[in-house]
Amino acid sequence: MFSKLAPLQRFAELSGGAHSSVASATSVKTVQGPPTSDYIFERESKCGVHNYHPLPVALERGKCIYLWDVEGRKYFDFLSSYSAVNQGHCHPKIVNALKSQGNKLTFTSRAFYNNVLGEYEEYITKLFNYHEVLPMNTGMEAGETACKLAHRWGYTVKRIQKHKAKVVLAAGNFWGRTLFAISSSTDPTSYDGFGPFMPGFDVIPCNDLPALEHAFQNPKVAVFVVEPIQGEVDPGYLMGAPDLYIADEIQSGLARTGRWLAVDHEDVRPDIVLLGKALSGVVLWDDDIMLTIKLGEYGSTYGGNPLGCRVAIVALEVLEENLAENAEKMGIILVNEPMKLPSNVVTAELLNAIVIKETKDCDAWKVCLRLQDYGLLAKPTHGDIINEIINKPILSF
Repeated sequence: MFSKLAPLQRFAELSGGAHSSVASATSVKTVQGPPTSDYIFERESKCGVHNYHPLPVALERGKCIYLWDVEGRKYFDFLSSYSAVNQGHCHPKIVNALKSQGNKLTFTSRAFYNNVLGEYEEYITKLFNYHEVLPMNTGMEAGETACKLAHRWGYTVKRIQKHKAKVVLAAGNFWGRTLFAISSSTDPTSYDGFGPFMPGFDVIPCNDLPALEHAFQNPKVAVFVVEPIQGEVDPGYLMGAPDLYIADEIQSGLARTGRWLAVDHEDVRPDIVLLGKALSGVVLWDDDIMLTIKLGEYGSTYGGNPLGCRVAIVALEVLEENLAENAEKMGIILVNEPMKLPSNVVTAELLNAIVIKETKDCDAWKVCLRLQDYGLLAKPTHGDIINEIINKPILSF
């Protein structure tokens, strides 16, 4: 896999050959024929909000683990859309399910029954061994919904004083960009300049069981929310979660780490599981939590629509095709190969993210630009990390 990349000495010279950034456009010229990459960069720069810093590649087609840009260049996708395409790009079974259901019925509100929602609910609850599922649109919505339901459980079951419930999270968490989510963030790039913030969050150090136990001595605490893989979670830490425990599996779940869920590595069963990305967004839980919500007290406009449910069923069926096993196999390769690089260039961390030792001439962005030159797409984060190189379910179809 790495034999097609630059020789090792090239990795030590990563300062050269970077693409120039796209200048802000004041106008977009009309082009004849298919748009070029430069035209696409310019159009987005002029007409779109500048809330992302994408690599300078304009993609138009994908299949399996590969992507092609508008000029026809082929790339190996190492980002997997931040886990949203664990099944690969344009998997034929998923595409066919989308077309078939799209020709029959795409949307009904939850004001009515449809013939697909119950089938999906039965399939996923049996698959993960939970009593109920609440389908919705995004992982972020799943996180907010779970915290909201935990509040209700705290008031109904634990008898917390009304409007005083607290949610405990591990430091370094990331579960979205809404005011609710950033109110628990410890990353200034997420919360700085967006206050005031939602009250009711207590943030404790990750991997600190005494801190977790101390937090739950507060009778107002309703729930603990943690990502099973967040940097590195020590063995046994997840087993120490008391009372109500929410596992945020939005990015680590669905065959990404060699198991269906990352918590499976610890053989723990959370009270609530959050799924997203490769399954849009769902919350899984049991009766004692779900039944605290009454009719009409929660809703999601598009959650449970027949088109989404049909695609979700097939998406899960595809993941059952030994993708978790293959992810583990590929992950071992991906852990071992970077170890052959000079130690002053990169180090491998959990989730197989690659941490770049920054210098004045080199950072993760420049490394990703060079990887793009060699036909591999990855994305940097926080300056020194090449993101999302998780044990990928690489498959062929």
